[in-house]
Amino acid sequence: MEAADYSFNSNNDQPPSTKPAMNDPARPRKPQEPWIGLRGRIGVIIPSTNIGVEYDCQRIIPQGVSWHFARFFVEQPDLSSDNLFLAFIDAIRKTIPDAIRDIMTCEPSYIMMGMSAETFWGGLDGNKEFEARLREQIGPDMGLTSGAAALRAALDAFGTRRVAALTPYQPVGDEQVRRFLQESGYTVTNVVGLKCDTATSIAHTPPREVIDTVLNELDGDGVDAIVQAGTNLSAIDIFPTLEKQLGKPVIPINVATIWHALRACGVNDRFQGKGWLLERF
Repeated sequence: MEAADYSFNSNNDQPPSTKPAMNDPARPRKPQEPWIGLRGRIGVIIPSTNIGVEYDCQRIIPQGVSWHFARFFVEQPDLSSDNLFLAFIDAIRKTIPDAIRDIMTCEPSYIMMGMSAETFWGGLDGNKEFEARLREQIGPDMGLTSGAAALRAALDAFGTRRVAALTPYQPVGDEQVRRFLQESGYTVTNVVGLKCDTATSIAHTPPREVIDTVLNELDGDGVDAIVQAGTNLSAIDIFPTLEKQLGKPVIPINVATIWHALRACGVNDRFQGKGWLLERF
């Protein structure tokens, strides 16, 4: 038996490649039937330190909707001072694009930003600039929800004008939340930051602390609604009860972003026990 000849015709010849170039779009040859998430395949961008967004999304899953998560790396999770909080914001600006790149490979039909601090930064203009940077990657036609914009839409749905806000942030972050709400046309009666130590520890804030802050520092006769920023601070299990007790909207940011994304996708299902926003609008 003759030995196989693996030589090429010339010294410069290379074996033919069957791999497409990395930047060539895949062209499916078999029939396709995208049956998962027929009403919405929602890509959700979250910090690597965050467990609150997934927890909340897993409690609101309409038939035909699927949530798909991508994490961006948080190299600097320390939030224990204003300067460290600013360093955190600066660091995530560099890694968010990687998560956007990754999530687009699963072909989502919509993008929801499961992080909030950066969406408030710089007020209304800052939010617009943030969304514009995202659109450089996702394109002009992809639906997009950011936390700050979703909270504003939720407040507009209730028709409220006097607002108090709870955050897990340091004062430098609280000021950005106040600025966004004021520039959106609301009277901000108070902003209370819990000054959480790290981006990770936000999720482990005792519910009792959240409840006490809402009841004793934020609520009042001159307050139409209470909102909460900071997506790792899940409040989906406690705010619906507070709404009934106080008789006014108490809106967690994760519920606002979920509601905003679902309604933008044409999913109008109502949910009982998850707060007035999802029950009424």
